[in-house]
Amino acid sequence: MLVGFPDMVLTPDLLLSAYAQGIFPMAGEDDRIYWYDPDPRAILPLDKFHIPRSLRRTIRKGVFGISRDAAFGEVIRFCSRPALGPEETWINETIIEAYEELHRLGFAHSIEVWQDDLLVGGLYGVTLNGLYAGESMFSRVRDASKVALVYLVAHLRRQGFVLLDIQFLTEHLERFGAVEITRDAYKKALTAAINQPAQF
Repeated sequence: MLVGFPDMVLTPDLLLSAYAQGIFPMAGEDDRIYWYDPDPRAILPLDKFHIPRSLRRTIRKGVFGISRDAAFGEVIRFCSRPALGPEETWINETIIEAYEELHRLGFAHSIEVWQDDLLVGGLYGVTLNGLYAGESMFSRVRDASKVALVYLVAHLRRQGFVLLDIQFLTEHLERFGAVEITRDAYKKALTAAINQPAQF
């Protein structure tokens, strides 16, 4: 569901207020910023996260290095690159600058995946106490973004997070246990998460 008005300046206060209400921005094809509050909403239950067997084998091989918040700007820029095909990215320069500011303020965080000192995958999102709102991920080699997700979930659980919001359900994330819930159910979970202290 599209809500709000385009062309609002993406200040940190505006972004954090929006996330606290379950609303998030995306750039449209016209490069303007639009706000969304989907129903149903997709989440990835942290206590029911499933790691496919083949991915477990990949992780055990130890071919990837993992870091947190070591290359936020690079991660969001890789995420902004259009995938193969005609689709355009929803991450424009306005989004990038706004989320880099949130990162500087300690509210946006990334996971990086490395191979031979090369950044090959990663993801980023926004935190508000016990909420991690996943925004986007990218992969330059097979399984890199999946490894980032596995690391993220393990880290969130250790740190006391209770809600991993993924906004929209995809077949890719459904394999990990992602589900859709109603907007009302999401808002209740969001309220509980924001009242749950957690530190990324």
